[in-house]
Order: sequence, then structure tokens, then C-alpha cells
Amino acid sequence: MAASRIDGKAIAADVRVNVASAVKALPSQPTLAVILVGEDPASQVYVNSKIKQTEECGMRSLHRVLPANATQAEVEAEIAALNADDEVDGILLQLPLPKGLDSDAAIEKISPDKDVDGLTEASAGRLVLGKLGLRPCTPSGCVILAKRALGDDLSGKHVVVVGRSILVGKPAALLFLAENCTVTIAHSRTKDLAAVCREADILVPAVGRPQMLTGEYVKAGATVIDVGINRIDAPERGEGKSRLVGDAEFSSCENIAGHITPVPGGVGPMTIACLLQNTVLAACARRGWSVPDILNA
Repeated sequence: MAASRIDGKAIAADVRVNVASAVKALPSQPTLAVILVGEDPASQVYVNSKIKQTEECGMRSLHRVLPANATQAEVEAEIAALNADDEVDGILLQLPLPKGLDSDAAIEKISPDKDVDGLTEASAGRLVLGKLGLRPCTPSGCVILAKRALGDDLSGKHVVVVGRSILVGKPAALLFLAENCTVTIAHSRTKDLAAVCREADILVPAVGRPQMLTGEYVKAGATVIDVGINRIDAPERGEGKSRLVGDAEFSSCENIAGHITPVPGGVGPMTIACLLQNTVLAACARRGWSVPDILNA
């Protein structure tokens, strides 16, 4: 029997509805600032989507655009100006930056209290220590999707995260650990990776390799939260055509798993939804507001 598909689009829409309700309950309007450097078409699409969804949730959106030839100093000066603006609650630096710019150095200039992407060293430290702070958006979305599939109590579930990146793999492992899961981080050097993955109640492929994990890697009835978004050739759609696939081979995994996220339409939509939620949480922490109950549900 095929696995139940976890509808990331619908769940992300629910998160946005909760965010919009929370915004209405606040004393003032939170503000998210997005910095775009250059004219990368994909980045422009992502930024426009973030602006649109921010405003649809009742928040204020600031859009700062710098030319592709902007210097490191100019990018960091823009970040400094937004750090100093008391009306700005969240700052997002759209990645990737043009060649020649140091994204890590630029991200570190973002105030941790406005780091709605959860990428600064301070945010990572707070996550490791279990202290209050803003969590990375994509890993947070993975936890939400798992809870929608399996219920809010994930205690005792064995989670195997395949991938150890600082953007997804490591923070996802820590977030599931905070939910009282038993967590294994697997990677390219893991011996008998398929056997390790088959121990998972919740399998989280996050390696950036298209269709790497087949049904052989999945325990019967497991939940697969596929973080991968890869574009591959699709000659069956016509010359020069392509399609998006995950890090898991969907067809073979779907036949074995109990729940699975599709690609596209799974983890991807959750990233912006969690970004919007983080903006509200950042505004509440900065301004001394109580977090609306709907975000604590």
C-alpha cells in the first residue's frame, strides 16, 4: 500500500494562517527586511514570494536591492543599517550572493535577535545549548511536517538525518533531539548507510544528491521527510526540459514508507512559512510582547 503523502503546501498554508492571526493580536506590525544582491532570476522569484507572503500575513515588508557589483563593505553596511533600525524585527540576506562576496561573514553581521533565518553563530549556539532563540527555517519545517504525520509527541522515535550540513542536517538533528527523539546523523562516510537508514522511524534525506535514497533505505511504515530539491533532465517532457526531484527516489520509497513528503510540495513551502513565524517570534522577543497563544499551539 502506498504511503500517505504529507501535503507541505497545505500545512504551510495553515502555518501562515496562524501567523496572520498572531499578527492581528499584536500591539503593532512586525517588519521583515529582505536584502537581495544582484539579479539572479531564481533569487528574485524567492524574494518576491517572501515579500508577497509577508504582506499577506499582515506584516510590513522592506526590500533592499544592491547591484551585483556591490562590495562586501556595502552589503555589510546595509545589514548594519537594518540592525540599527528599531522598526525592523527580522533581516533576511537572500543567498547565494554573487561571486566574490563572503556570505558567512555577511550573515555574522546580522543581529542575532533579528536573525530570522537562524544562521548566525549565536543562533546556532543557542540551539545547541537549548536556549531560547530563532531556529533555522527548513529544519523547523521538517519537525512540523513530522508532527502533522505522526502527532505532536515524537518522543522515542528514531530519527536518521542523512547529511551533516550546518544549514539543514545538524540543526534538524538538534531540533528532533529537542522533541525527545533518538537521533542518528549519517553521511557519505557512514558504513552500510542503507542499513542505518532502515532503523529510522523518521528518515530525513538532506544530502543534495538527486534520488540517492531508494526504497532499500526505508523501513516499512517509516516517515520520510525529504529535504532535497534537485533539478534533473526530463527528456520525456521534451527536449531541454527538466523536473524537480528529492534526495529520495519517490516511487520506490512511497511503496514502503507510511508517510512521505513529495518534491516539490513537501518541505519547500514550509521554509517561508517558518520564516514568517520567526519574524513574529523575533518581534515579540525584541519588543517585550507576549507570544500569541496560536503560535504556541
